[in-house]
Amino acid sequence: MRSTILLLIALAIGGLAALNWETLAASSQVSVGLMTFDAPLGLLMLGLTTLLAVFFVAYVLSLQGSVLMEARRHTKEMQVQRELADKAEASRFTELRSYLEVQHVQAQVALMARIDSLEASLAARAEQSDNSTAAYVGQLEHQLRGRSDRSVL
Repeated sequence: MRSTILLLIALAIGGLAALNWETLAASSQVSVGLMTFDAPLGLLMLGLTTLLAVFFVAYVLSLQGSVLMEARRHTKEMQVQRELADKAEASRFTELRSYLEVQHVQAQVALMARIDSLEASLAARAEQSDNSTAAYVGQLEHQLRGRSDRSVL
C-alpha cells in the first residue's frame, strides 16, 4: 500500500515536471547566501528532490539490509538454542534410561534374592516335612512291630 502511494507521488512529480518543463527550465536569479547567479530554479529544486529521493531509498535499503542481517543472526541463534535444547533433552532421556536400567537391575537383584530365600525356606519345609513323615512312618513301624511281637507271644 505504501509503495503504491510512493509510486503515485513519484509519477505525479514526473508528470508535473514533464508538463511544465518550460517553466522549470526558465532561468532566474538564484541566491545561495554568499553569491547570486542565473540558473533554472525549477531544475535545481527537481534535482535536489531527486537527490533526496535517492538518499531516502539508500537509507531504506540499508535499514532493510540491517534488519535482514539481524533476523538472520537471530535465526542462527535460535537454531543454536534449539540444538542445545535438543541435546539437553537427549541427555535427560539418556540419564532417565540409565536410571531406569539401574532401578531395573536393583529390582531384579532384590527379586532374585527373595526367590532364593523362598526356595531355601521351601526346601527347609520340604525337608522338615520329609523328616516328620519319616518319623511318623518309623513310629508306626515301631508300633506295628511292637504289636506283632506281642501277638507272637
